[in-house]
Amino acid sequence: MHFMSFKYMAGTATVVAGLFSSTLAFAETTVVVGYQQIVGPFITAIADGRFDAAAKEAGYTIDWRQFSSGGDISTALASGNVPIGVIGSTGTTAAATRGVDLELFWILDNIGKSEALVAREGSGIEKPEDLKGKNVGVPFVSTSHFHLLVGLEQVWKVDPREVNILNMKPPQIIAAWQRGDIDAAYVWPPALSELMKNGKVIADSETIGAASVPTFDGLVADKNWAAENPKFMTAFTKVLAQAYSDYNTNKAAWTPDSAQVQGIVKLIGGDGAGAVEALNLLSFPNAAEQASDLWLGGGATRALVESAKFLAAQKQIDKALDDYAPFVNGSYAKAASE
Repeated sequence: MHFMSFKYMAGTATVVAGLFSSTLAFAETTVVVGYQQIVGPFITAIADGRFDAAAKEAGYTIDWRQFSSGGDISTALASGNVPIGVIGSTGTTAAATRGVDLELFWILDNIGKSEALVAREGSGIEKPEDLKGKNVGVPFVSTSHFHLLVGLEQVWKVDPREVNILNMKPPQIIAAWQRGDIDAAYVWPPALSELMKNGKVIADSETIGAASVPTFDGLVADKNWAAENPKFMTAFTKVLAQAYSDYNTNKAAWTPDSAQVQGIVKLIGGDGAGAVEALNLLSFPNAAEQASDLWLGGGATRALVESAKFLAAQKQIDKALDDYAPFVNGSYAKAASE
């Protein structure tokens, strides 16, 4: 479900000048909120109009825009035009480190099983320790690359220098795999689904995340904008809490032909069966979990700290900040869970 090599999961949003009605003397704020091709309850709640209804009640109109490029959100947030957007944990860290005044206020999904280390049949790889001396494809500076290195160094105690790690985009990974040029790869769907036809999962981001820090996609807000628009933030987060609760309670009802899944397909493409498969690989923490130490109450900050060390080692940022806690705000999720 991640369609970019760098996976700075991006959504772009802009606040447009008030629309003055000819009869009314007040301006209604239009917020352009960006989303990406990531399946989940967030997309379903856009499709069924729940966000729009809640925003209208709070005095706002949302103009939804789909974005595909990860770099766009960082640039747009930095320019001050974007109040709310979707970014992954690695991208959030990079933007925060580069001085973008953002706050992570909702965990869109725990990447979990949707990113995995897969070994090709006949490669002789049965467990992570067998990767020594093997060719492993992964998109560099992605959440997959981050977890591959964390897995090697922290979880399996394998020196990454003993593994031939190759920088490849998902389509290149598929081609190299089919030619037999690589023995294993760490990647996300749809490439992951393709590799599974003659490969097997050796580890995934759920197990590595549980043993270290998780990778996730998140919703971030421009800090000043959020502080100045508490009514919108509260209404928006309440819809998120309701949508996530609906999914976690009635998961079995989200079949390929269901209104929920068809809403996802309508907005981001693909087909019902593929959307359900992708949903099953991700996990969607409810509001109480969001606010807990597992996520916005501490875990997300720890994940940003580790991501910053990774980005600095990869020369993507000059150096990590001393503290990432100011970039995480669990108060909206906490309020929505009460």
